[in-house]
Amino acid sequence: MLNRELLQIADAVAREKGIDMDEVVIAMEEAIQKIGKSKYGMENDIRAKIDRKTGDVTLGLYREVVENEEGVEDAAHQISLAEAVKINEESEVGAFVVDILPPVEFGRIAANTARQIISQRVRFAERVQQYNEYKSRMGEIISGTIRRNEYGNYVVDIGRCEALLHRDECIPREVFRPGDRIRTYIMDVRQETRGPQVFLSRAHPNFMAQLFVQEVPEISEGAIDIISVARDPGSRAKISVRANDPSIDPIGACVGMRGSRVQSIVNELQGEKVDIISWTEDRGTFIINALAPAKITKVVIDEDTNKVDVVVPEDQQSLAIGRRGQNVRLASLLAKMDISIITVEQEEQRRNEEYKSRAGLFSEALDVDDVISHLLVTEGFTSLEEIAETEIDEFVEIEGFDEDVAKELKTRAMEHLKKQMQESIEKCKKLGANQNLIDFDQLPTDLIVTLVENNVKTLDDLADLAGDELQDILGKDKVSLDHANEIIMAAREHWFTEEK
Repeated sequence: MLNRELLQIADAVAREKGIDMDEVVIAMEEAIQKIGKSKYGMENDIRAKIDRKTGDVTLGLYREVVENEEGVEDAAHQISLAEAVKINEESEVGAFVVDILPPVEFGRIAANTARQIISQRVRFAERVQQYNEYKSRMGEIISGTIRRNEYGNYVVDIGRCEALLHRDECIPREVFRPGDRIRTYIMDVRQETRGPQVFLSRAHPNFMAQLFVQEVPEISEGAIDIISVARDPGSRAKISVRANDPSIDPIGACVGMRGSRVQSIVNELQGEKVDIISWTEDRGTFIINALAPAKITKVVIDEDTNKVDVVVPEDQQSLAIGRRGQNVRLASLLAKMDISIITVEQEEQRRNEEYKSRAGLFSEALDVDDVISHLLVTEGFTSLEEIAETEIDEFVEIEGFDEDVAKELKTRAMEHLKKQMQESIEKCKKLGANQNLIDFDQLPTDLIVTLVENNVKTLDDLADLAGDELQDILGKDKVSLDHANEIIMAAREHWFTEEK
């Protein structure tokens, strides 16, 4: 009867704590095992076993079987084959022989010890269960009750455990009191010494995204996708959406009838203004939509550096930038690009400066008059490399250029570039650069000079860099992060060749 009650107790504890019954039974076995060791000797390998069906408890002394007496190094854990056969005729070398011990009596001290061991094991199993449960729920919205305020941070009861809502992860100006029901976003789950710690957020961009998932059936069903989200918590947010079905209006679906869907989200976010933007593959059009309601004149995208210059009329600049730069900052986050707002006058002035700079470069490098240098700039040439690589036939198509002029321009451009390269190589050598870096063909020599000046003097030095470090050295306007990573991987190729 007592044995059946043991299993009933284990089942009741498992149900109460929400853990596997087997974990509770293992805890009981550990408790009985410890009490058995305290009675029969702590040096012995004593193990307890509870039958999962009947509840019968077996306490045994385990010893490993060795070949002969000379092989017994520890009598508490080993036994010779000759002695083991006396206990169990089927004993083999390497197996364990078990001496069944009389059951132990649970005195007051033993009972307290058992209770402590079981409690510790159950708490540990409960923590593991909680960690696994909430780790799998990261990125979800969960409801909870404010329990208390600790140094400005809120402790929230979320059911199985208490979670932490940091002050910085709250929407500005919102205040909660004990007993308040709130919805939050599970931002992170970490295993700490005191148990699993769940970190919540109401300021995270994905909190708003998950609210849309809950409020808009088309999103939860997969008919509409959320592409990106940018938030200034409590003030303004932008979200870009795309319909997988051409018959669905993604913005209308998210707004809802008379704005009912988006209004419930705005209310949850303490009045945060939400801009819903239709995503499009045309990045220029998407950026124009993201900067609404400002009127855009032109969008210039630099694919290499992932930067965008947005040209606006003078009277639209402040609207495009927004209060404290909010509008352009959120649009940059939404488009995942660095957006700069400039006026038509500023763009024209910059274009004129670039025009003069290029014309001056061509005049000096090619030793030509202003008429030819200005004509080259007007035709769209931006560098000496372009002139050196352009075919003669393309030059001849330019009004005022014949074949002889074209050949002379190409020759002078190539000679100037060759001279520049030689000067760069000589400078690298004077600075102590290794020849393997000088010969590296993934970078022009002027950028190799920049590397050497920053104490990157060998191919191994370059290979040891991270992509962002290479960007910092060369300049983000010279190389994008993706290109920087490609350069570094190319620099590492000789490592793999040497290994082979």
